Amino acid sequence: MSEHEVPRVFFSYSHDTQEHKDHVRKFATFLRSRIGLEVVLDQWHDNIRIDWSLWVARHLKAADFIVVVASPRYRERADGDAPPDEGRGAQYETAMIRDKLTKDHREGTRRVLPVVLPGGSIDDIPAFLAPYSTTRFEIDEFTDEGVAELLAAITGRGKHPMPPRGRWLGGSPEPQPVHANALTWTGSSSGVRREAAWIDGVRYEDSIVLRSGTAPGFVEVDLGGRYQRFSTTAGVLDDAADPFQVGRFRVLLDGKPRSEHEVAIGKPAAIDLDVTGALKLRLEMSRPGVSASPFGSAAVVVTRRRGRPPELALGDPTVA
Repeated sequence: MSEHEVPRVFFSYSHDTQEHKDHVRKFATFLRSRIGLEVVLDQWHDNIRIDWSLWVARHLKAADFIVVVASPRYRERADGDAPPDEGRGAQYETAMIRDKLTKDHREGTRRVLPVVLPGGSIDDIPAFLAPYSTTRFEIDEFTDEGVAELLAAITGRGKHPMPPRGRWLGGSPEPQPVHANALTWTGSSSGVRREAAWIDGVRYEDSIVLRSGTAPGFVEVDLGGRYQRFSTTAGVLDDAADPFQVGRFRVLLDGKPRSEHEVAIGKPAAIDLDVTGALKLRLEMSRPGVSASPFGSAAVVVTRRRGRPPELALGDPTVA
């Protein structure tokens, strides 16, 4: 099943009481209407005459997951404690589910999901599903948060996914720097390029350059919590058509600003930041509305240059 296919979920339960049937239908409706799962429930197919044993067999075989709704009578029928003529449907379904677990216990454990609805008890989960030694799903309320753990088991996307393993501190004493351009860019503005750049007479072979547009340029880099430091040289390009422009650079970690610098020709800024544990690095470059002389504060302030494209670069940005 690809990540774009909707998981097909079969509901196995016992018709204990009308109230229980209504409760099950309400839960199934929530998963289908709100969450968008392809839920299969017998109550939605009572408008025609059906061979129910064949219907169950077909849908159990086609299901990606089986939600087993715990209840006192379901447990009795699943565990063989009910008379043979009582709850034949539940007895038939649970026999097929037990067979799946016997054939491939690991795969069956992954696909068969015992659920306890509000007001229910763990003790109502059938013994063959090992309610106390394997995962069960206790639903407190029919909300997104209430079904989050169940949905994680169905989609394989948990609330707290395991982060990538970082550098082992018992290995080499110095981490090897990695160019930010070699990492995954999760987003960038249209005017940003990866190319070489000259800043204050130094050539940086692997730089992030912004030469077009009037809006701020940006790059977002996936760090994944694997790095400790970020360093780069920010400046106006030596071959800038407008040598009197001022550039503004901002660095954000996980959406929070960490540093801001203004630069001019001959006055680049060295940026060196602790990024330990950060997941996302955002680099912003822009040209303010007023530019200043690159010859220092005593020089005459140059006039406004609105609408001029920025000519800025981050020289050899690296993480380590």
